[in-house]
Amino acid sequence: MGGMSGVMKLSEQLERAVEIAKELERRKATNKLADYKPYKYQQKFHNTVASQRLLMAGNRIGKSFCGATELAYHLTGKYPDWWEGKKFDRPIRAWAGGSSNETTRDICQKELVGQPDDPSARGTGSIPLDLIGEATRKPGVPNAHNSLVIKHVTGGWSRLGFKAYEMGKEKWMGEAVDVVWLDEEPPPAIYSQALTRTADRGGIVFMTFTPENGMTETVAQFVNNLKPGQALVQAGWDDAPHMTQEVRDQILAALPPHERKMREQGIPQLGSGLVFPISEDDIICDPIEIPTYWPRLCGIDFGWNHPTAAVWIAWDRDADIAYVYDSYAMRQEAVPIHASAIKGRGNWIPVVWPMDGRQADKGSGKSLTEQYRAEGCNMLREHFSNPPSQGQRDGTGGVSVEAGIQEMYTRMQTKRLKIFKNQDKLLQELRMYHRKDGKIVPINDDVISAMRYCVMSLRKSRIKNYQPSYIQAESEFNVFA
Repeated sequence: MGGMSGVMKLSEQLERAVEIAKELERRKATNKLADYKPYKYQQKFHNTVASQRLLMAGNRIGKSFCGATELAYHLTGKYPDWWEGKKFDRPIRAWAGGSSNETTRDICQKELVGQPDDPSARGTGSIPLDLIGEATRKPGVPNAHNSLVIKHVTGGWSRLGFKAYEMGKEKWMGEAVDVVWLDEEPPPAIYSQALTRTADRGGIVFMTFTPENGMTETVAQFVNNLKPGQALVQAGWDDAPHMTQEVRDQILAALPPHERKMREQGIPQLGSGLVFPISEDDIICDPIEIPTYWPRLCGIDFGWNHPTAAVWIAWDRDADIAYVYDSYAMRQEAVPIHASAIKGRGNWIPVVWPMDGRQADKGSGKSLTEQYRAEGCNMLREHFSNPPSQGQRDGTGGVSVEAGIQEMYTRMQTKRLKIFKNQDKLLQELRMYHRKDGKIVPINDDVISAMRYCVMSLRKSRIKNYQPSYIQAESEFNVFA
C-alpha cells in the first residue's frame, strides 16, 4: 500500500508540475509585452521622438509586431525601463489601420489581440490578456473588431478603433485621436487625415511597411525631404537575427530579381510599378577612372521653378556601355550659375539641349542656348532629336520620349547603361519615375530627361582635343547661323 501511495503521490506531483508549466506558458503567451526584447532597429524606432515616423523595412523581420508593441505600450501605459520615446500618462484614443478591413483584421488585430478566428488565442498579441476589455464587432467582416477598450495603468480605459484605407477618407474624419498606427502604406489623403486627427492632441502617427509601390509620394517625403518632426528608420534582413541564411535563400529563390532588394532591405525599387522594372544592382556601379579615349557628352534640361538639370556620360564604345558619372540640378538660378557648373566639368564636352532652348529671353532677346554659348558652354548647334532612321539626315528622328525610354530600358536590361552609385539625385528620380493610366508622369524627371538626351545622342559625344567630322558638318543645320 505504501508503494502504491508513493506512486500516486509522484504521479500527482508530475501532473501538478505539468499544470504549472502549462499555466506559466499560458501567462507568457498572454503577456508578450513583459518579455519583449526589441532588436536594435526596433528599439531605435521606439526611442525616436518624432510626431511622424516611418519604419520602412524588408519582409518578415518583425516590423508589424514592432508597430503593435509600440501601440500596446501607449494603450496600457506600461512603458519599459529602456523607453526613451513619446509617452502618454493617461488613457488614449488610438487607431490602427491597413489597406482593407480584411488586412487590418489579419495583421493589425492579430498582432495586437491574437488570431482573429480563434477565441482561445485572445491575448496572444502585444496587448496583455488581463488588460483587454470589451470589443465591438465590425459588421460584414467575420471575426473583425471595430473597436476595443484596453485597461490603462492609471485605472482608466484606452480606446482603440480599427480602420481601413478602403473605407475612404471620410471615415477617417471627425474624431481627435492620440496615436495612429498604419501598418501598410496609406494613400496621401488617408495619411493627411491621420495627421489632422492627431494634431490637436499633440499625438503621433507611425507607419510600418515594406515599400512595395516604389518611391511614392508618401515614401519620398521621408526618404528625400525629411521635415522637422519626421523620422525614418530603415531595416533589412541583416537587422533581424531570426532571419537565417536558409530562410533568406528560400525567399530570394521565389522572388523576381527586381523585387529582391525591396523585400530584403526595405529599399523602394525601380520595378515596383514604375517605368524601369530593373534591379538597381544591374545599373549601379562603383565610380571608375574614365579613360581619356572614351568620348563624353553632357545633356541639359532647362528649368526655373523645377530644376535646371545636367548629366554627364562617358561612352565605352568597344563594349557599347554608357556610364553616367556626374549630374547637376539647381532651381531658380541664372544662366551664369548653371553655365559655371557645366564648364567646371569640362568646357570641351558637347552639350545636348532640348527644343525649348530656342526660346528667347524677354529681357535680352537671346535664346537660352545663345546665353549658354555666350558663357562659354559647348552647346551643340542643333537641339536634341532622336537618332534618324537609316539613310535620313540627323535632326529628323523626332523628340519622342517613349523612344528614349525604350532605349534606356533596353540598355539597362543588357547592362549597357551604368550609373555611378554616388548619383543620388538621379537614382531618387528613377525610383519615383512612374506611369499613371499607362502614361509617364512628367514630375521629378529633370535629371532623367537630361540623361535621356545623352543616351539618345551618344553619336554626338567626343574625345578631348578631337573634333569628329559629324560635329563639323552640323553647321549646315544651324538654326542660329
